Amino acid sequence: MKQLLMVTCFLSTILIACSSDKKVTPEPPEEKPEVKGDVTIYVTTNNRAYDFAKQAVDFNDKANMSPTTITLDPNTRYQTMDGFGAAITGSTCYNLMQMASADRAQFLKETFSETEGMGQSYIRIAIGCSDFSLSEYTLCDEPGIENFGLQEEEKTYIIPVLKEILAINPHIKIIGSPWTCPRWMKVSNLTDRQPYNSWTDGQLNPDYYQDYGLYFVKWIQALAKEGIDIYAVTPQNEPLNRKNSASLFMSWQEQQVFVKESLGKQLKAAGLNTKIYVFDHNYNYDNISDQNDYPIKIYEDEATANVVAGAAYHNYGGNKEELADIHQQRPDKELIFTETSIGTWNDGQNLSTRLMDDMQDVALGTINNWSRAVIVWNLMLDSERGPNRDGGCQTCYGAVDINKSNYKSITRNSHYYIIGHLSAVVKPGATRIGTKGYTATGITYTAFENPDGSYAFVLLNNTGESKKITLSDGTHYFSYDVPAKAVASYRWK
Repeated sequence: MKQLLMVTCFLSTILIACSSDKKVTPEPPEEKPEVKGDVTIYVTTNNRAYDFAKQAVDFNDKANMSPTTITLDPNTRYQTMDGFGAAITGSTCYNLMQMASADRAQFLKETFSETEGMGQSYIRIAIGCSDFSLSEYTLCDEPGIENFGLQEEEKTYIIPVLKEILAINPHIKIIGSPWTCPRWMKVSNLTDRQPYNSWTDGQLNPDYYQDYGLYFVKWIQALAKEGIDIYAVTPQNEPLNRKNSASLFMSWQEQQVFVKESLGKQLKAAGLNTKIYVFDHNYNYDNISDQNDYPIKIYEDEATANVVAGAAYHNYGGNKEELADIHQQRPDKELIFTETSIGTWNDGQNLSTRLMDDMQDVALGTINNWSRAVIVWNLMLDSERGPNRDGGCQTCYGAVDINKSNYKSITRNSHYYIIGHLSAVVKPGATRIGTKGYTATGITYTAFENPDGSYAFVLLNNTGESKKITLSDGTHYFSYDVPAKAVASYRWK
């Protein structure tokens, strides 16, 4: 094996110093020696001794006798991967726009560039407001669908940021979700259909199903005019959550009819091939017994199933194995993971625990249970966990947090790393493939074949000691000492 090459930190310029959890303004970037080798590796340890460190190793030309060999099996093929990323909320965009333009450009390049950064490839945005918007609004607050229009928050913050991201990575996928329909479309219940003029709770009046389907079409078309293509939508964010600051209850029965009779037909009539993912909520269906297997019940209507790509999930309740259960029942339908958050409730800025847990349960856990995408919540919040609103989450952290006093110093949290470790080596269109060989308690991994024929491998070493792991693709093999409590991502041809 040739000499192992290492550089310190891949993400260095405006981000925090690698060896500290503290928010500090970094020194100007230094020129780093180019990393060369047959295999590119990115490594992060939970103490930041390795902070997305880019390394390289060469193939070994001697006989492989290692007992810790993992052999890739490209003949065993699972799901196709769509991408990895975070939510670009109103709060995220506000914080980004407070940065100096050069700092913002550098951060976005380090996050989204396919050649000079992590290559994050899938983002989620709200259709109207979310609980991390600067205010509560929809795109048609005045009664009558003819009053539809993009609002100030989109024009001032969200669209400019999306354009900057797309200039860096024009291939990025975007999925949109509404937190609520316009209030004039709401009723308190479906029996007497009394008007319900509230941002929180309520149900969609069936009399407005067609108008609401057109609302989605108008939104997609309005963003297309700005050069922003929408890859997919969900009919409702967290349809079983009545308590969010902006919310709408939508049972599987309602969603099935709305998608079948309105949304699917409206998209088709407009010539749009935007994907529809149903549900978009927790593994445990918020413990509402008649809503269990929510997407499966929607698929039971063949006409609805024909216009639905699959289902989206969050992890605020239940277990990730629910993904595998849904896949087993309907292997023809896709699964994506669209939201998870860190916050004060789960010691969200403590990388020593969160990096391990989030890599295990969110990143590798969802993928190994058939998810095609992994999207976390806010890409960027400020050091006061905002901007946030009453009724929304006031205890959430972002994938990164920016110091509100200078909008320059950035703390990277676990969600930034777990997405980066996937997106840096696993490219959209990759196929998850099988593996054979070494397994051990505390070692979790998965393997992929990228569209260009390269292999990707992401491994978590959640043990207290370094592990020499040997990887073989049947033609080449190499070894690398994965540090204790570390994530390592590999890519080679």
